[in-house]
Amino acid sequence: MVLFSDQPGDEGLPGQQRLLAMAAVMTTTTMAVFDGSIVNIALPRIAQSLSVPAADAVWVANGYLLSAAMTLAIFAALASRFGFRTLFILGLFVFTLASLGCALSSSLDMLIGMRLLQGIGGAATLSIAPAVLRQSFPNRLLGRILGINALLIATCTAVAPIFGGTLLSVLGWQWLFAINIPLGAMAILLALRAIPANRPQTKEPFDIAGALLSATALGALVMAASSFSQTHGEDAMMAAAAYGATAVVAGWAFVWRQRRAIKPLLPLGMFASARFSLAALTSLSSFVGQGITFVALPFLFQSVYGYSAFGSALLFTPWPIGIILAAPYAGRLSDRYSPALISTVGLGLFTLGLVLLALLPGNPAYWDIGLRSLLCGIGFGCFQSPNNREMLSNASRENSGYASGVLAIMRTLGQCLGAALVGVILSIYAHSGDVLHSTTLTEVQGVTMSLWVAVVATIFALIISINRLRKAKIVEKI
Repeated sequence: MVLFSDQPGDEGLPGQQRLLAMAAVMTTTTMAVFDGSIVNIALPRIAQSLSVPAADAVWVANGYLLSAAMTLAIFAALASRFGFRTLFILGLFVFTLASLGCALSSSLDMLIGMRLLQGIGGAATLSIAPAVLRQSFPNRLLGRILGINALLIATCTAVAPIFGGTLLSVLGWQWLFAINIPLGAMAILLALRAIPANRPQTKEPFDIAGALLSATALGALVMAASSFSQTHGEDAMMAAAAYGATAVVAGWAFVWRQRRAIKPLLPLGMFASARFSLAALTSLSSFVGQGITFVALPFLFQSVYGYSAFGSALLFTPWPIGIILAAPYAGRLSDRYSPALISTVGLGLFTLGLVLLALLPGNPAYWDIGLRSLLCGIGFGCFQSPNNREMLSNASRENSGYASGVLAIMRTLGQCLGAALVGVILSIYAHSGDVLHSTTLTEVQGVTMSLWVAVVATIFALIISINRLRKAKIVEKI
């Protein structure tokens, strides 16, 4: 197979070792995607089983996201100090051990504590997973391998709701976590065998102040998003505003610190590359649009159109199928042609699909919803892997761990902000109606407005992407 055949001058690992490294990363990615998708489905059952309010059970999902977001930048920096192999295996071990703890949890506090630990392990692996692929494969194959990775994520996203629902009904929620144990053990063995044991030595002190500021900024941003999306009223708005202000102040202080640190947590020099910076900003804005849509569509399908949870999952399936169809080819093309151009075309298709979803009639046919969702998936599949390639290839191999961390941060923050925006919009519409307006009507208006905000976010991403094409042409002329 071309992915594992060697050519003169290839960077990275030999062909057979590449295969094992890819298997380790793919297994880890599968665990992470399944874990995120399945746990959300299980929240009502967990709340019932542990005899806790549903609002408290939400922290089973939010706790993972919070700890992961707070540590993404830290682990991206630690990779350059300890090496990818050590950090990747340690993260896998923590994630797998925490999964066992989740499966054995007998109280909500214990389960949330294990999920916080699981998020730390997940951040250690996911923050550097793209960098491991970058280090393992030569540059000529980078787009293809990122396309395959996007294909895997889409496939897991499509299968997870059905698989999780089946497992939940047959065995119970504990097995949703227990399934990670054999997968984690296999990934650890593969990583031990495939990822080279290199431990870079550095005399510069670790940027502890930068790490604390990074964790504070990212954690406060996630908490602000959670306050907006999970609760309503003046108290929630005040809490969200306080968290948001903390995030802004800590973010400003983090940038100030990075410019003066001897060994910064995140080298800001990477952003001197316009192609890297624009790709990162494009990624953030596009994931805001995707995050909004992923939260708004279940409300549309279940609360507005009246489908069951299972029917809603089936209606959502064309989206990941579209990514499955497009991502491998987009990744392969990005190795031969301009990744920025391919991702821009994908963003255009994604934007068109979102417009069509926002224009859905009051009682659409199943196939009509499916075709519009399919177009969104094809567009996002054309966008994601070429854009990721653009980010990683415009950072030096020495900075690939940092670039991988930035990629993960953009994705996480984009999805968090998207979910928060849906919460804000639905809350505004829910409290703006009067007795003459039904709950269903205000919900329809809120979901429709959310989809149009998603369109605006993707149009902004499209404008940024077109702008980088113009900059690339100017550079070529010079």
